[in-house]
Amino acid sequence: MSGTERPPGRMLRVGGIALHVVREGSGPVCVLSAGLGMGWFDWEPVVPLLTPHRTVVRFDRPGLGFSAPPAEPPTAAAEAARIAGVLDALGLTGPATVVGHSLAGFHAEAFARLHPERTAGLVLVDGSVEENARAVPGRELRTAAAHVRGLAFATAGLPRALGPALRRFSVRSASVKRHDPAPADLVRRTYGTGRVVRAILMENTRYRDVAAELEELRTHHGLPPAPVTVLAASPGTGSWLERRWLQRQRALADRLDARFEAVAPAGHLLMYDRPQAIAAAVLATPFVRV
Repeated sequence: MSGTERPPGRMLRVGGIALHVVREGSGPVCVLSAGLGMGWFDWEPVVPLLTPHRTVVRFDRPGLGFSAPPAEPPTAAAEAARIAGVLDALGLTGPATVVGHSLAGFHAEAFARLHPERTAGLVLVDGSVEENARAVPGRELRTAAAHVRGLAFATAGLPRALGPALRRFSVRSASVKRHDPAPADLVRRTYGTGRVVRAILMENTRYRDVAAELEELRTHHGLPPAPVTVLAASPGTGSWLERRWLQRQRALADRLDARFEAVAPAGHLLMYDRPQAIAAAVLATPFVRV
């Protein structure tokens, strides 16, 4: 993609914010939501495996990819509402399979709990797990500090200078393939902006708050009778960290009464290392007719 070429998809106003949304394929609907600081294009290896069988929806959360900056800091309920709002804006009001990677696993589960009638299935892709999640003190102060840091980084020109390189480093570190397949120009157009850096800082700052909010939702809102799959990345090193992570993922699956699958060899970015496993989990979700 050249610097002047328009990205695929379109801009839709959802909750008062212009979001970049991509819809492809046909059939039952699935929504792909990427992890902290990631964009619509990070699902690229998975999409062609799904579009012959599913209507696939991807979107950039506020500030990420090509979406406009957020009006408010992220919350679990707001992100669940955003998924519903994207589907509404596309005229897709029936049940959908929601796929959440990493941090977006919180958002996907919140969607299922708050919008059970719209949930056909849930696939958590190496989803974030916080045991005994509790709200962290000083939320507003931390939020203000993240905002100030983001402005300072942008003013100093750091996003353009360092953003794309840091993106490349993080992807290579989280993949057993040690390669970032995203086009260089696309990475430069997104991660080289202060807007995206500020959104990443805000998602990171509010991470534990969102985890604590989801814990509260679990107390008051049950999951719908829809299939849940937990896919856990297993690099195959046999390290203590890997064993501990798989234990936590299995515990999450037990808590959600979900099917558990350790996917190996794979790093945290399963969509790059084992896209077939994600597609298989989505396609195994029964088609709910309304």
